[in-house]
Amino acid sequence: MRVVYLHTNIIARDWRALAAFYADVFGCSPVPPERDISDPSLERATGVAGARLRGTHLRLPGCGREGPTLEIFQYSENAPRAHTSANREGLAHIAFEVDDVEEAVAKVLENGGRRLGEITRVTIEGAGGLTYVYVTDPEGNIIELQAQA
Repeated sequence: MRVVYLHTNIIARDWRALAAFYADVFGCSPVPPERDISDPSLERATGVAGARLRGTHLRLPGCGREGPTLEIFQYSENAPRAHTSANREGLAHIAFEVDDVEEAVAKVLENGGRRLGEITRVTIEGAGGLTYVYVTDPEGNIIELQAQA
């Protein structure tokens, strides 16, 4: 069996604004075409009655032209989300390696995100130094920012 990682999906309240955040802060770039899908196959595949979604794929930085994408979609009717917490069960966060964690945090905050924790520096035996922190995008999705030290 051949397996290739394709994308990670975020369901947004406002897909255009959230896609712009990831483009502006992390340099993700749109992968056309924008999606506007509402047909019986979407309902069958997702199990969501009357499913209709719109959104886009964003190329992740450092992954090349054929690498995985961040899929930012919005359903015509989104289900409400639980509160944001790093220890919530399920998919917890996405992570970006950055040159300067403090600079990246500032950019996240300038673009509507928020800080969850404090910038922390650790040494991991066999892996070296790491500086990292958890922040959120404007809709509360958790992002880990990390730099090798």
